[in-house]
Amino acid sequence: MTLFRPLAIALTALALPASAMQLVFDDSWKFQKFPFQPDNDYALNGDTLGVTSDGTVSLVYLRTDDATDATGASWDWSVSQGVPPTDLTQKGGDDRNLSLYFVFADPEQAAALEGAELRGLMGADDVRILIYVWGGDAEPGSFLDSPYLGDKGKTIVLRGAGDGSYSETVDFAADLEKAFGARPSELLGIAVSADSDDTDTSIDAQISNLTLE
Repeated sequence: MTLFRPLAIALTALALPASAMQLVFDDSWKFQKFPFQPDNDYALNGDTLGVTSDGTVSLVYLRTDDATDATGASWDWSVSQGVPPTDLTQKGGDDRNLSLYFVFADPEQAAALEGAELRGLMGADDVRILIYVWGGDAEPGSFLDSPYLGDKGKTIVLRGAGDGSYSETVDFAADLEKAFGARPSELLGIAVSADSDDTDTSIDAQISNLTLE
């Protein structure tokens, strides 16, 4: 089956609208540890990212230099084992099954951050970050303050704690407008995380067909 994966991805790409770009989970994604925390396990399998977390937390990320003008995204995700509901506004108590981070900046800031790794992107003062989350105890559709990113990050709850399989579509412009009042014009990068260290539980999940529109 592995031999047919590149062909399947290519055929999927041909079926997408001309403005859409399906991202491939390969070695262009980089791993980011958290200090003093054990890592999640990530399986980069072409159109699918497998995620296993066992009392652990970390991220994988990708610079999106070829898709800075993306206006939205879509993906499929599934959770067969997840963490219990948590308060996503509480630092050190905000476990969640999956999070997708999208980092934006205006052209001047984007130029200054050219080639920056994830820490540089997320630590910059003028970026804006949307964090789409499966987990927590807030109602789906809630926009929450990020306990780590201050005014530059906003958590958007798509799914509450639990398992299952779902497809998502998000509109960057609408969500940035609601979260921050304006949309920085360039998408700089994407990160994926799972977080089970605070509740000392386990996560078995995957994301597939991640596409920028």
